[in-house]
Amino acid sequence: MSGAPGPAPDSLELAALLCSRVCHDLISPVGAIVNGLEVLDDNPKPEDKEFALDLIRKSAKTASARLQFCRLAFGAAGSAGAQIDLGDAQAMARGHIEDGKTTITWNLPRLLLPKNRVKLLLNMLVIAQQTIPRGGVLTVDPLGEGETMSFRVTANGLNARLPQNIADVLSSPDLAATDAHSVQPYYTRLLAQACGLAVRLAAEGEAMVVKAA
Repeated sequence: MSGAPGPAPDSLELAALLCSRVCHDLISPVGAIVNGLEVLDDNPKPEDKEFALDLIRKSAKTASARLQFCRLAFGAAGSAGAQIDLGDAQAMARGHIEDGKTTITWNLPRLLLPKNRVKLLLNMLVIAQQTIPRGGVLTVDPLGEGETMSFRVTANGLNARLPQNIADVLSSPDLAATDAHSVQPYYTRLLAQACGLAVRLAAEGEAMVVKAA
């Protein structure tokens, strides 16, 4: 993504970009389900049938977890003054992010927070995950307490990297979303602003830290 300033997307364009992002997240598991069904339609051998069924089961579980996560991270998730249980957010984050490579250490108390703060947290996790493409551990810690609690997400993993384009979109008010890839950090910045916070991504030693304060 170019570092040149650009016009901020209007509400229609922002909605379209977010929809594109959600579709991007769902294409892979839904496509795998279709592939599995096509194998079953071809009257496969017993071993191929079992492989196809296993693929469908795993892909359907992945698609469901991603849908639930995206509904909370990007969707309306209740009325304007709604609060969300951090325990529910934890379950959705684990379902979406944890796999054989990446795990989450969740150090937050279980309480209700305003929905934009929870949406901010989930989006911070998505950003932190992108800094450890080979997997690792995402550690979520509170900053402050109560309804004004904010968050720090620390990513530790082999060959952790700092995606400069994401860091720039998060920190610079002059940079706006231009495609489905840049809309997620842009949206994260908007959420932070709505909460009266600023969100930053930076390296701290070998770890990558996303912090909203």
